[in-house]
Amino acid sequence: MTGRPTLTVATDDPTPPYEQLRRQLSDLIEYGVLGPGERLPPLRQLASDLGLAVGTVARAYRELEAAGLIISRRGGGTRVAVNPRRASEDVLHERAAIFVRDARLLGAGDEEIKSAIAHALGR
Repeated sequence: MTGRPTLTVATDDPTPPYEQLRRQLSDLIEYGVLGPGERLPPLRQLASDLGLAVGTVARAYRELEAAGLIISRRGGGTRVAVNPRRASEDVLHERAAIFVRDARLLGAGDEEIKSAIAHALGR
């Protein structure tokens, strides 16, 4: 990631550090700053650079891998997936399902959920 945007973790942010890191890397992949096949820093290096525990970086990498955005290979490092766009569609569907579940937990029906989505889309 030489010459790439710097990853940062804000200690005063209530968002957990692994999620801050996951979100930043996801955005860099989504917007093409990190391209298919590009290698990410090793866990220990990134943890050291950010002042985080290795387990924190490992969790962010695991979540990105579960979303299909990166691929980790023992001895081969961690790289951006070849087709992250498809993976981002899967993430979008997953987040939509989470939104619907949360809305239903709040007591919203299908029409209210559709209305909320339409409002978010500016329609």
